[in-house]
Amino acid sequence: MRLVIQRVTEASVSIDGTLHSSIGKGLMILVGVETGDTPDDAAWLAAKAAAMRIFDDENGVMNRSVTDIDGEVLAVSQFTLTASTKKGNRPSYIRAAGHDTAVPLYELFCNLMTEKLGKKTATGVFGANMQVALVNDGPVTIIIDSKLKE
Repeated sequence: MRLVIQRVTEASVSIDGTLHSSIGKGLMILVGVETGDTPDDAAWLAAKAAAMRIFDDENGVMNRSVTDIDGEVLAVSQFTLTASTKKGNRPSYIRAAGHDTAVPLYELFCNLMTEKLGKKTATGVFGANMQVALVNDGPVTIIIDSKLKE
């Protein structure tokens, strides 16, 4: 599994022009699920994302996590994170997990984030054409891949 984590002052997801989810200060997380990913990958990534110290402390040092600041999380599924760009100019999504694997792992990740935050994780709609808006604070953007955890 692969995450793109962005520190935001606000973020939202709209579908067909209608607001679906929104958050204030916190994390906008794009979630990509690949063939071969497991519930252990989702658990490891949720723990990392919830504990990642990318918010400023009183000295202006990135030393606080989203849980430390009582922030919010918006997690959006994004199969394009699995793209291979080795050949040609058209990305290949052959590594993207199928619906039967990707949906449960995305939902597990969201549920684990909810547990760690102690509040509901906002979401998009798996497979929908979504319009994502955000204000990246910093900017701070971190990419984490569960295949690189060891």
